[in-house]
Amino acid sequence: MSAIILAKTFHVFFVISWFAGIFYLPRLFVNHAMAQDTCEKQLLSGMEARLIRMMNFTAVFVLITGTWLLYMQSGGFNSLYFKHGWIHAKITLVALLLAYHYWCIRIHKRFLRGQEQHSHVWFRWFNEMPVFALLGILWLVFAKPF
Repeated sequence: MSAIILAKTFHVFFVISWFAGIFYLPRLFVNHAMAQDTCEKQLLSGMEARLIRMMNFTAVFVLITGTWLLYMQSGGFNSLYFKHGWIHAKITLVALLLAYHYWCIRIHKRFLRGQEQHSHVWFRWFNEMPVFALLGILWLVFAKPF
């Protein structure tokens, strides 16, 4: 098996794992925003904390395997590869997803302090944001439009 196939395999595996968390955590926030009793809020806080640990782990490996893959595909970070605009757009979307990930951690901490004020409806919309980034990334990777 070539190194590039190995890198792609691990990268896709960690991206899928990371996105499982990115999609599920805001759904937990929806339930948390609707929760009335303390036991339910504590249960949701624990679930969120464990999911965030998994998301942090997988995000690190998304970045490691993505960098490894980029290094191999670009021929050692050859500047000619970076003349393609799609790679800059993809990296920008990944950076926005990392910001979203961090935003989710901040929301969890606000729930823990009892300071989160957003409604379950807001969290339902918030949950949709990474879908658009994922679609954009997939289109950029497969079409390489510019």
